[in-house]
Amino acid sequence: MVKKFTVLGAICLVVAMIVVTGCAQQPGSVPETAVEPEAEGESPTPPAKDKIVIGSVHSISGPLAIIEGLAYGPIRELWIEDVNARGGIYVEEYGQKLPVELIEYDDKSDIGTMARLMEKLILEDKVDLLLPPTGTAMLYAAGPVANKHEYVLPGMSGGAASIKEIIGGLPYFFSNLNFSDTQVPAFGELVSDLGVESAAVIFIEDLHGVEYSGAVVPELVLQGVDVVFVKSIPEGIQDISAIIKEAKAADVDALLCLAYPEENMLCISQSMELGFNPKLMIFGPGICYTFVKDIFGEAAEGLMSWGAWNERSTPESQELVDNIGVDNVDWWGHNLYYAGTQMLEMAVEKAGTLDQAAIRDVMATETFNTVLGPTYYDENRMLAEECHTGEIGQWQDGKFEVIGPKAKATADPIYPKPAWPGQ
Repeated sequence: MVKKFTVLGAICLVVAMIVVTGCAQQPGSVPETAVEPEAEGESPTPPAKDKIVIGSVHSISGPLAIIEGLAYGPIRELWIEDVNARGGIYVEEYGQKLPVELIEYDDKSDIGTMARLMEKLILEDKVDLLLPPTGTAMLYAAGPVANKHEYVLPGMSGGAASIKEIIGGLPYFFSNLNFSDTQVPAFGELVSDLGVESAAVIFIEDLHGVEYSGAVVPELVLQGVDVVFVKSIPEGIQDISAIIKEAKAADVDALLCLAYPEENMLCISQSMELGFNPKLMIFGPGICYTFVKDIFGEAAEGLMSWGAWNERSTPESQELVDNIGVDNVDWWGHNLYYAGTQMLEMAVEKAGTLDQAAIRDVMATETFNTVLGPTYYDENRMLAEECHTGEIGQWQDGKFEVIGPKAKATADPIYPKPAWPGQ
């Protein structure tokens, strides 16, 4: 089935306390109705259940809506449709497959709203499973909420290597995306092999930009690359021509723009307008989306981005691409997100229950067969590096090829990148 999705265009925490009260039976009192005790050694029979209710708070509106519409949103919808098409998720304690039903709320791209609505899902709606919100800052706030109520929370679109600093205290949080800690070393190996001698770095003034610039600049220096300048830009900036002119004047081999889709596409457009065509250009989120080649056409040739995967990454990848629809693919995260939801589903089936602690224990210790192949979490409950299908990708002949690390590559890198069309 081919799906199309609309493209629209981080921390506070709400703390609540649940007070549980109960009345003890007075000595000598006689219950009105006698209840047959369970046979010794048998577990109580759970109440009848006809569906699994899944809760999700995400950014349907506001600045993060564009990420929601492009990244995890399509995969969440695809997975739910796929599960129900198979008749649901088999849960042993109920002895049957149960279809899934989604309750979703719009956090309007606001962290406080997200946290309040997540608690509503847990305390009022009493959902069986949780799916994650949109973006890095949201995940940093959602993880403690889910952990307080002991709900498994798989992290999808968003996160950062610095999550390792807090994840030890969040045993119910699992991270599925790859970040700078595995991508930047692969990039360092790449620039060394290509013989890159100089670079200019632009980064956005938020957690993503700060993390990636803080990792990539030392890596470039370690590889003997002369970093001519490192400049920050605010989110939503409308003109970076002065920075591009400075990079052009310095005649750097590589330009890195560690920002989000709007800023990255602005950097490409203004580089074309100014005739600046460095040998290597690599960008943050957005350039890994299929729409980039549709917008820029031949000009996308040779552009690099973090990622990565394609139809040839695993035997199961082609089917996933077919189901997503080739005009909507995120070649950084879509396969990782789908694998994450697959692992949640398989953990429920393996645990045989909707008990969160049991599901958590299975997810933390088991290996699952997903779209990535054998898939598992490391000791920090982050998707193991061995399961990543790639760290660096590049547009080549209309396809997003994996070019790093070498062991996962589906094509050799193009270097230097071709000239802009017509120049």
